[in-house]
Amino acid sequence: MSIFKATLSELDVVSELFNKYRIFYGQSSDLEGAKAFIKERMELKESIIFLAISDEGISTGFVQLYPIFTSVGMNRKWLLNDLFVVEAYRRSGVGKALMNRAKEFAIETKAAGILLETTKDNVTAQALYESLGYEKEESVFFYNLTL
Repeated sequence: MSIFKATLSELDVVSELFNKYRIFYGQSSDLEGAKAFIKERMELKESIIFLAISDEGISTGFVQLYPIFTSVGMNRKWLLNDLFVVEAYRRSGVGKALMNRAKEFAIETKAAGILLETTKDNVTAQALYESLGYEKEESVFFYNLTL
């Protein structure tokens, strides 16, 4: 398996995976919308996407990071917003490899850390995150304002 930073050359591949990711979370398929969204993030350098490719050349997953900042710590952090592994490749190490590449990238960019969130019932993802050293925040609440 290889994991590398995706560029516009991989736009179609990443867009297909991103569309599947959105479907996994209950959204309707919208490949053109997914492609437009990913293309804009790439062109504006608003996110970093790492793509996993199997030894057979099959796209197996991706992770997308967005830059955020800690004002108190006066440093950058990365928001790990999207992690997706194609169903046939789940539990084969792809998710762990993508998470580790995200961590390497955070270290390379001298970030203060990585933040992520997951639903309370996604125990599989929680187990992965905790096995990689992520700690569940118990001291803060997250609030959401939907517009």
